[in-house]
Amino acid sequence: MDRIFFFPILIALVTLAAVYLWGGLQALILAAILSVLEVTLSFDNAVVNAKVLKKMDETWQRRFLTWGILIAVFGTRLVLPILIVSAVVWLSPLAVLGLVLYDSAHYAELLEQVHPAISSFGGAFLLMVALKYFFDEAKEIHWIRMIEKRLAGWGRIEAVEIALALVILVTLASVSTVPAVILSAGIIGIVLFILVEGLANSLGSGSSLVAGTGLSLFLYLNVLDSAFSLDGVIGAFALTVQLPIIVAGLGIGAYFVRSMTVYLVRNKTLDNLIYLEHGAHWAILGLALSMFAGLLIHVPEIIIGSIGLFFVLLAYVSSRRERAQAS
Repeated sequence: MDRIFFFPILIALVTLAAVYLWGGLQALILAAILSVLEVTLSFDNAVVNAKVLKKMDETWQRRFLTWGILIAVFGTRLVLPILIVSAVVWLSPLAVLGLVLYDSAHYAELLEQVHPAISSFGGAFLLMVALKYFFDEAKEIHWIRMIEKRLAGWGRIEAVEIALALVILVTLASVSTVPAVILSAGIIGIVLFILVEGLANSLGSGSSLVAGTGLSLFLYLNVLDSAFSLDGVIGAFALTVQLPIIVAGLGIGAYFVRSMTVYLVRNKTLDNLIYLEHGAHWAILGLALSMFAGLLIHVPEIIIGSIGLFFVLLAYVSSRRERAQAS
């Protein structure tokens, strides 16, 4: 067992034991299920994170696992949904926090009500991540060559990914019952991607700005994690409204995903499996489109998770085959 997974396994065992002592066998089973779902749904996130994380020095990689996990568990999966609910339903964050602590069933109902805002924001941000990758005209390696090569050619058009994302948002808003929510949340997602991406690129342009670059990439990774995870938070409340179980289960999964990211970097997995990054971005595109589709119809969690696993596993098989042929 790689030592990078020692602490995640130890913390998972301790946390699950605490959940069992607190809520019994049923609570333990629910927390374990949420942990597995979080890892399954976020594997493509780990692959994309690894591409960014390898640009960081070892200090920032450690901070990604320490500070970052606190942000992931308590910021993304607890505080951020509270702030979104507060903004959409016009309640103070303290009032929403009161619901979280004392009336979690009502909070779950409110969280379901703000699902369009969360899906629009997350879908727009993830769509920008995927399109930015595929519309890169400098990209030389193509996995699904017939499609990816043509998409890369579109990269010659200035800001084409922004235009396409806005067209999708306007189209969705025109057939939705909450057009203002979809447009505003989606535009926030697009603008946030542009700001974070621009910050990372500008701070990374000078070799003397290692700390600034590490900070900007750290922020980018946590925003990306938020976009991936918000829909999963809503799914968690569909299983249980007990906040300790949700925080424990999603927290364990988030720690494993981040540890997996560091593992991929240190073992240079993306260099050896050349199509894995492509598969992850196809998975991100699928997740973004499924979040958009969720604005109109119900998309089961199993389908969302299967999209990511399908593309990543297929890319893994293709990479191994390519490597075997090259040798």
